[in-house]
Amino acid sequence: MANLKEIRNRITSIKSTMQITSAMKMVSAAKLKKAQDAITAMRPYSSKLTELLQNLSATLDSDASGEYSKQRVISKVLIVAVTSNRGLCGGFNSSITKEVVKTVQENYSNVKVDIFAIGKKGADVLAKKFNIIERRNDVFDDLTFDNVAAIAEELMTLYTSGAYDRIELVYNQFKNAATQITQVEQFLPIKPIDNIDASAVNADYIFEPSKEEIVLALIPKSLKTQLYKAIRDSFASEHGARMTAMHKATDNAKDLRDDLLLTYNKARQAAITNEILEIVGGAEALKN
Repeated sequence: MANLKEIRNRITSIKSTMQITSAMKMVSAAKLKKAQDAITAMRPYSSKLTELLQNLSATLDSDASGEYSKQRVISKVLIVAVTSNRGLCGGFNSSITKEVVKTVQENYSNVKVDIFAIGKKGADVLAKKFNIIERRNDVFDDLTFDNVAAIAEELMTLYTSGAYDRIELVYNQFKNAATQITQVEQFLPIKPIDNIDASAVNADYIFEPSKEEIVLALIPKSLKTQLYKAIRDSFASEHGARMTAMHKATDNAKDLRDDLLLTYNKARQAAITNEILEIVGGAEALKN
C-alpha cells in the first residue's frame, strides 16, 4: 500500500483535474448553446432551398442543370473530412477518420483518393494514410458563411476543372449533446433527383427570367449552403461531444477521488492503530 504522502498527492492531483474538466464542461455548454441555436435556425432554410432546387431540377432536361450535375467515370475522388482543431471530445474525431477509411475501402479502393481536411485533428491522423491536398484549420476561428463559401467555391473549381470526378463530405451531424451521427454526403456531382412529390413539381410557378437560369443560379448557392450546414453541424457536435466527455471525466475523477479518500482513511487509521499498539506495548514493558 502506498504511503500517506503519496495518496495525499494523488488526491490533490485528481482534485485539480476535476476543476479543469468541470470548467471545460461549462465552457463547452455555453458554446454549445450558441452553436445549437445557429444550426437549428439554419436547417429550415437549407432544407427549403434544397427542396426548391429539387422541384425545379425535376422538370428540366438532364443537361440543363449545368456542369455541376454531369456524371463522370470515377477515377479521382476528393473527400472533405470535417473534424476539430482540438481534442478532449471523446470519439468525435476518431469517428470521422474511421468513416473516411471505411468509405475508401468500401467504395473507392481502386481509384485515387485525396483528402481536403477541415480541422487539425483529422488532418494529422489521415495524413498517415492519404494525400492531404489542403488543410483549412482556420475556418473555425471565424465561422461565417462567407468564409465557408470561399471553400465551397474552391471545391467547385476542383470539380469543374476535372481535377476530381467526385467530392464527398464526411462530418458529424448534431442530434443532441450526447449524440452525433456520422454522415457521408455526396457534394459533387449533384445526385440525380428521385421520388419528387408530383404536386410540388407541378406547382403553378411563374419564372423570371427563366427556369433554367434560376436553377443555374441556385446550384452554387445550394452547394455553399450544404457545406456551411455540414461545418455548422460539426461545430455544434464538437461542443456537445466535449461537454459530454468532460462531464464523464469529472464523474470518473470524483469516483477515483472517493476511492483514494477511503484508501487514505484506512491507511491513516491503520497507522494510528499501530502507534497505539506500540505505545501500549511500551507501557506494558515498563510495568514489567
